[in-house]
Amino acid sequence: MTQSLRDKVLQGHIPAHIAIIMDGNGRWAKSKKLPRLAGHKEGINSVREITRVCGEIGVKHLTLYTFSTENWNRPEAEVGALMKLLLNTINIEVKELHKNNVRFTTIGNLSQLPESTRTGIKNGVELTEDNTGLNLCLALSYGSRQEIVEAACSIAKQAAEGTIDVKDINETVFSRKLFTSAMPDPDLLIRTSGENRLSNFLLWQIAYSEIYLTETFWPEFRERELMEAVLNYQSRERRFGKISAQVSP
Repeated sequence: MTQSLRDKVLQGHIPAHIAIIMDGNGRWAKSKKLPRLAGHKEGINSVREITRVCGEIGVKHLTLYTFSTENWNRPEAEVGALMKLLLNTINIEVKELHKNNVRFTTIGNLSQLPESTRTGIKNGVELTEDNTGLNLCLALSYGSRQEIVEAACSIAKQAAEGTIDVKDINETVFSRKLFTSAMPDPDLLIRTSGENRLSNFLLWQIAYSEIYLTETFWPEFRERELMEAVLNYQSRERRFGKISAQVSP
C-alpha cells in the first residue's frame, strides 16, 4: 500500500520545501505509559524515515521544528535530557546523512544551546556543507517573532547608517534578513498530533504555504503518513491570490 501511495505521489508535483511541526511525542509516550523522553527517542525514528523518504522522492528542503524558544520554559530536567539527546542524535546520524548526500543546516538562536551541542552542530554542518541532495534544516531555539524582530532591527540599523534607502525596503529585502534566506518558502506545512496552531513557526515564510493537519502523533508519522500529506497537497489548487482561470494551464 505504501508503495502504491508513493507511485501516485511521484506522478504529481513534488513540493520543493516541506516544513513540519513535529508534535505529540509526549502524548504518544503517555498513551504507551512510557516516560516523555521515550516519545522523543521514538520521534527520532520518524525524523530518520521522513528525511530518507523526502530525499528519495525529490524534496529539496525539509525544515523540522525541533526546539522552540518557548521550549526553554519546560522543566529543567526535560530540557537537559533533550539537549543530550539532540547532541547524541547529531553525532550518530550526521555520518549517515553525509553518506546519503544530505546537507545538514540549522536556523534559530544557537547561542542559547549548550556549548557541546553547538560544537556537534557545527561539525555536522561543516561535514555536509558541500552535499548536493536534500537540505535537512533543524529549527533549534527558534521563534518566528524573534526572527522577524531581529530582521527589522537589522534593516533599521542599515537605514540609520544610510546604507539602505527606506523606499528600497520591500519583501525581498526583508526575506534576505531572515534565517531562511537561503531557502525558498515552504510549499507545504505539516503539523502532527491534532493541534491547530502555528506555534510561532515560520510566520513570515508560510504566508502562502499549504497547511496539512493530522491527528497522528509524530512518533507514528512515517512514510505512509507523509505520502498522504503530499497527495493532499497535490490535490489543491495554489492560486496565490489569483483566480482559478489565471493559474490553470
